[in-house]
Amino acid sequence: MENKTVPSYFYFTLFKGYENVRIMFFLLTIVTYFFIIVFNVTILLVVFKDKSLHEPMYLLVSCLLFNSLYGSSVLFPRLSADLLSTTHTISRPACFTQIFVIYTYAISEFTVLSVMAYDRYVAICEPLQYHNIMTQRKTFLLVLCAFSYSVFGVAVGLYLSVRLPLCGNQIDRLYCSNWSVVRLSCVSTLINNIWGFFLTVTTVFLPAGFILFTYMRILLVCHKSTAEFRGKALQTCLPHIVNFVTYSIAIFSDIALSRYEPGQILNAIVLIMSLEFIVIPPLLNPLIYGLNLPDIRRKILSIMISLKVALSC
Repeated sequence: MENKTVPSYFYFTLFKGYENVRIMFFLLTIVTYFFIIVFNVTILLVVFKDKSLHEPMYLLVSCLLFNSLYGSSVLFPRLSADLLSTTHTISRPACFTQIFVIYTYAISEFTVLSVMAYDRYVAICEPLQYHNIMTQRKTFLLVLCAFSYSVFGVAVGLYLSVRLPLCGNQIDRLYCSNWSVVRLSCVSTLINNIWGFFLTVTTVFLPAGFILFTYMRILLVCHKSTAEFRGKALQTCLPHIVNFVTYSIAIFSDIALSRYEPGQILNAIVLIMSLEFIVIPPLLNPLIYGLNLPDIRRKILSIMISLKVALSC
């Protein structure tokens, strides 16, 4: 009875049917992870080494990129190993560790985006007070709160999931997700559902609403300003807007996916929707900020020119 209620491992069922193309998926996974590391580390090094970029906006960009590396580091190595394996099992401790990292990454992405929206709001709507409001101390405290709440929220949810007796060990994902484990429970999951709903509201819908509110205020200020001011505001806000939209689509796809029972939708759709929020942002974020923020773009071009000259010599 104990083995039935406390499984020592979980089995990923979504790998079934892809045995013939697993090598191709493995290579695609390795290449994707390689580019994620190169893109994000490049921007992080540029910001870290250049003291002129030690401003709140660029420090927040660095937090976002660091979070991307943090989240992808727990998915891609494990996914690569699973693609080469024939068993597709994961131990119980490893599964809950994976849940913790992936969910803290997902929540931190939204909370950091909220802090970035506040930073842009102050810079555009209160430009004369910007340096008095967005001090290094305040920026640090906001970032600390953003990451701390995600750790707290996920830790509580994980505790509620770990204590559940389970009547199965099959997970219909490529990785461990909290809802995939909770739905295996032999008992009522009302408390888990209530906490999950509360966490979703406070870490997804409230931050999304706050970001939309800040941009409504920014649009009102831009509407009353000159064309030159609007152009500069758009240049600094565009990367954040694109990032917010793409991540919102990805995370809401994952939330919608969790509402369906296994077998109700095609495995290919499940595969795509479940990976969007942890693949697309880490790939796009460094490209968006590296290409659209002039200061970072200039530094990267300068480094590339220096490397080209060094290689030619």
